[in-house]
Amino acid sequence: MKLDKDENDGLAARATRLTDLAEYQEGSVVSRTIVDRKTGTVTLFAFYRGQGLSEHTAPYDAMVHVLEGEAEITISGRPVRVAAGEMIIMPANEPHAVRAVSSFKMILTMIRS
Repeated sequence: MKLDKDENDGLAARATRLTDLAEYQEGSVVSRTIVDRKTGTVTLFAFYRGQGLSEHTAPYDAMVHVLEGEAEITISGRPVRVAAGEMIIMPANEPHAVRAVSSFKMILTMIRS
């Protein structure tokens, strides 16, 4: 779900609990764009346990910050467990995949310039 300008402005200049902005849905991955600019994006994801994103690449570095739960993130064939409070960098042009070990929420920050 992408926030339109009015919704996004509603998040500006006020404290918001990120984990409350997306709910788990059985058998699904839910995403909500928090910031969408030419220079980068910030997206909240809620993965139901066992769900994931298949291997893919991106042309920019991306940082994953796990807010709750636990994930396995595979980068160039190397799996890494990442738990609440931890982060990992997925380098540009390196194949990566995400799998929910338990239901988990993460912030994905991608900087394009």
